[in-house]
Amino acid sequence: MENTIISEGKTTNEAIEKGLKKLNVSRNSVEIKVLESEDKRSFFSILAPRVVKVELTLKDAKQQPEKIKEKKEITLSKEQQEKASKNIENFLKDFIKSLPEGTTYNIGTSNEYINVDIKNKELGYLIGYRGENLYALQNILTAIAGKGIDNKVRVILDIEGYKQKREKTLEELAEKVAKTVIRTKKSVKLEPMQAYERKIIHSKLQQNTKIETTSIGEEPFRRVVISLKK
Repeated sequence: MENTIISEGKTTNEAIEKGLKKLNVSRNSVEIKVLESEDKRSFFSILAPRVVKVELTLKDAKQQPEKIKEKKEITLSKEQQEKASKNIENFLKDFIKSLPEGTTYNIGTSNEYINVDIKNKELGYLIGYRGENLYALQNILTAIAGKGIDNKVRVILDIEGYKQKREKTLEELAEKVAKTVIRTKKSVKLEPMQAYERKIIHSKLQQNTKIETTSIGEEPFRRVVISLKK
């Protein structure tokens, strides 16, 4: 049985009840988060069918250690690096025309991956909420880079230094929450994160002798739980 589900309805209560029925549990057995409320309706959507979305997560869902898939070692030949770089170059030359004036990019190669760095302070929309758009573009570049290459090509994209800033923010968050858990002796659930971000939390706290980190839920709502070691 799923630990986390998304349920829809014409009202919040209807969405919750449908979710409870699907999970076959009582309201006290779940944590409820409203994703799209009945109040969030714009003028342009007033004639559209009303849809409320809620996320239901079982409170007693088994917590499991994060299992980060180890990336298989990839070795790209010089020819493959040049081909992948050229593929990306051809795409970015046209793509950059649709971006704010002054946008620049740099493509670096290694025998493990292709690194792409795009810079312009006006590219916040290209990063998106919690990097969603950035990772989507990274996936696109990965597909483009591997065209015509008989090997898996890994592309690492960063935009205006977002990943470095995000990593620092997450490490600071991990330390802050860990201190709170030690002080209050109560576990804390963080917001849903991508696997890459959850790994940062786990790595930052793995040497803490008083704290343990686990992950619960299903993608894309999987989240880290920070708690005292038993």
